[in-house]
Amino acid sequence: MTTVRSGNPWTEVGDRVFVRRYRFYDQDIVAVMGDGGEVLVVDTRLSPTQAREILEDLKELRVGPVTVVVNTHGHGDHVFGNAQLRPAPIWGHERCRVMVETMGEEQLAAARLELPDLAEELREVVLDPPDQLFADTATVDLGGREIRLAYLGRGHTDNDIVVSIPDADVLCAGDLLENGAPPFFGDGFPMDWPATVEKMLALVGERTVVVPGHGDPAGLSFVLSSLEAFRSVASLAGRVHAGQLDLDAAMALGPYPGEPSREPLERAVAQLRGELEAEAQADA
Repeated sequence: MTTVRSGNPWTEVGDRVFVRRYRFYDQDIVAVMGDGGEVLVVDTRLSPTQAREILEDLKELRVGPVTVVVNTHGHGDHVFGNAQLRPAPIWGHERCRVMVETMGEEQLAAARLELPDLAEELREVVLDPPDQLFADTATVDLGGREIRLAYLGRGHTDNDIVVSIPDADVLCAGDLLENGAPPFFGDGFPMDWPATVEKMLALVGERTVVVPGHGDPAGLSFVLSSLEAFRSVASLAGRVHAGQLDLDAAMALGPYPGEPSREPLERAVAQLRGELEAEAQADA
């Protein structure tokens, strides 16, 4: 892993694939360079100001305008900066667009309450969902480089995708994986999440650099340890649902010590009860 220039926070994790970790939310933004000067950016952060920061920081790589954007899923910290990166086409799962259109205002209102220092900044957000949509897989030609997009199943949301750059052996996992903190389960499907990450393993080799949505880029062992945690949540939730454990006992055994295991387990039990599917049908 090499740094572009001394003191430059863009880190090259594969051939012309750069990651910049932003302190806000400890978020990873990925920039991929094509053979003819094309630039693809994965995710656009929480606000127009933060998106413009990406564009300003890209100047350090001496690249031209952003030509393609990919949204890994429809949460605000990954899509609220979209409008600032136009006119680039924006790729995403078909349900990513649905999430932005149906939940975007709700997410914005929640963010203003949770982040009062950013309230004015968040009022500038223009909801701009992806316009290049797919259901299962898609391929983006980045000036001769093949960028593969894949929906592997539900996990962090119902619309997470992974971004694979095969010639660099880099995989961008979005928030299906987070490094250094428990993932957010509030819109998740914990009973599906293990199978989704199992499918991800088919894309990860011994030397693959895996870039999570938040935290340090890592490799295969990180994916496997994350998978084990997701399996643990699903297994413990099954025991709670069956009446073999109460929630407090399950939390004590959970992969995220103490209180951080509450939301994953509660969400998983709700899924086992059919409550998440009922919510989805009601929203539809």
